[in-house]
Amino acid sequence: MHTLGDVQRIYDFLRRHPMWVDSFWAVVLLGVSGVWIVAAPDLTPASRVAAVPLSVALGLVVALRRRVPERMLLVAVATGLLQLALDVSTNPGDIAFLVIIYTCASNGARWSSRLALAAGLCAAPLSIMRWPPHGDGTTIWTTLLTTGFLIGIYALSWVVGDRLRTRRAYYAELEERAARLHREREAQSKAAVAAERARIARELHDVIAHNVSVMVVQADGAAYVLDSAPDQAKQALDTISTTGRQALAEMRRLLGLLRAGDDAGGEYVPQPGVDQLGDLIDQVRGAGLPVRFEVAGEARPLSSGVELTAYRIVQEALTNVRKHGGDGASASVLLGFGDSALDLLIEDDGRGARTDVYEHGGHDGLGQGLIGMRERIGMIGGTLVAGPRPGGGFRISAVLPLRTGR
Repeated sequence: MHTLGDVQRIYDFLRRHPMWVDSFWAVVLLGVSGVWIVAAPDLTPASRVAAVPLSVALGLVVALRRRVPERMLLVAVATGLLQLALDVSTNPGDIAFLVIIYTCASNGARWSSRLALAAGLCAAPLSIMRWPPHGDGTTIWTTLLTTGFLIGIYALSWVVGDRLRTRRAYYAELEERAARLHREREAQSKAAVAAERARIARELHDVIAHNVSVMVVQADGAAYVLDSAPDQAKQALDTISTTGRQALAEMRRLLGLLRAGDDAGGEYVPQPGVDQLGDLIDQVRGAGLPVRFEVAGEARPLSSGVELTAYRIVQEALTNVRKHGGDGASASVLLGFGDSALDLLIEDDGRGARTDVYEHGGHDGLGQGLIGMRERIGMIGGTLVAGPRPGGGFRISAVLPLRTGR
């Protein structure tokens, strides 16, 4: 185990420092070339001397091939031309030509890859022309076969390097595509979480703002008439109790939606709709706000999204009247069933809200109800117009596209 760990550490070191590996093979190549220079019988003294710096240059090509492949290719080309000019015949050091061709094809710039291929295809014919094979059995066909074989070796080294470049680029593209898909999935997940948070925030705002405002109004009234009119105080307390139970039921429904992925059982209150608007308006009237309620057109089943949106818009609008309308304010609610849309018109004669609140949303949560209305209506493709009413007060007009069925 200890030996395997040492081998792995050596392997990791060599991967981080590839020049050490290349330098080792450069030294080996120089040693083999030195033996050839000393032992080659057909070298002239001048060629033997010239072979020394050429062998050193080829060793340098191998040692630095991965650090500066383009420059080493130019050194190799110059060395090959000098080898032809100085009559230094083919020798073991010429392996450096195959190595640099492979390196430029796999890692070098595109121009160096093309130059390496061209130089490799020219090297074999030039070598055969400069040092033609000789012997009793040498013919033109053996010369051509030898030339073709050498050209094939140089071409093969380039093909292997180019294939490695292509595969590396393919894997890099796959990694980039996977990273891009991962980023897109994260963005989609964040958007879905944000949308869900906004939906829950709208529900919580509608439930809490309405019911708590009713309870506050009733509690203030009960405290005011507790001594002078205990029956009215008792009625107000009953309203507070009923409203609190309704708020708890709504909260349980929301919790049921949040836990829909669990196997938790339990009965939850269904989502409110247009049929519950009468009860809502009766509750608001009981809290001290006069409301006139009218229905125009022929009522018919609506989709659950339209039902809930209509209910929440009326609920939020009446809550805003209580909060911003002031003493003595009254409201009217008109629900109109058209051929293709449900029209809502909620008006009051109070003092209304500040412009910055209903246009942009104020601080500390003010104006968030109108923002929630616009978001709800936008989800079902409807439109909403909210603003001051001519003659005083506030007006909310909404158009909700109808979809039959529940």
